Amino acid sequence: MARPVIALLSDFGSQDHYAGTMKGVALGICPDATLVDISHGVPPHDILGGALQLAAAYRYFPRGTVFLAVVDPGVGTRRRGLAADTGDYRFVAPDNGVLTAVFAEVEPKEVVEITERRYGRPTVARTFEGRDRFAPAAAWLAKGIDLTALGRPLKTYEKIELPELIIEAKAIRGEVVWIDHFGNAVTNIDRKHFERLAEVGPLQIDVGEHRVERLVAMYDDIRAGELCALFGSTDQLEFAAKAVSAADQFELALRSTVIVSAL
Repeated sequence: MARPVIALLSDFGSQDHYAGTMKGVALGICPDATLVDISHGVPPHDILGGALQLAAAYRYFPRGTVFLAVVDPGVGTRRRGLAADTGDYRFVAPDNGVLTAVFAEVEPKEVVEITERRYGRPTVARTFEGRDRFAPAAAWLAKGIDLTALGRPLKTYEKIELPELIIEAKAIRGEVVWIDHFGNAVTNIDRKHFERLAEVGPLQIDVGEHRVERLVAMYDDIRAGELCALFGSTDQLEFAAKAVSAADQFELALRSTVIVSAL
């Protein structure tokens, strides 16, 4: 029988003990679990950033994976904790919208509020619910308990506003939604809409104050000093430079406007 998988995402970083402590708690409950880090480099308190990173990763995990997502600026407040089942995957997170992008792709079949104390640690610190509530809940799910054991059903849960993609007859308007570790500026424009617009005619690509002259297939196609567009591994349009940060070199930032126009 395959070992259960718990995949973790947080804004805890790697400097402090927080991510490792959550893993220790999870292993204490479900020692057979395989723990996988999606990322602990989400910018502090960036719920949208966490939501987008989780949505980019979850579908590549084996069926049955439990996702533990803790980006929680409201820690210790009255905001709820929730657990959800989409059929193929289960998720544990604060109820603050960090699951919005996943739920936009796959609607949960069941959502509960995490209220059952016996599936948490005996004491809950109001500054570290990731350790005391969420990690135990994820571990108990990996161990085999039913989702409904964690608490009462929820019919509504928090959602955040995702970056809007505006589709027009001869243009697509989007924005930069993520700057990755390499300084590539990832947008919310997907390949499907881009290629559909390309059927109308040749395309012009603008990001921020820059006209992007070339769409390339891979990073190595980019020339020194050039800003290029390409489709990355998530099939979203992104902007990159040759062996340097495109965001730094060309002053691209989150929310930079992106317009793809048919000429």
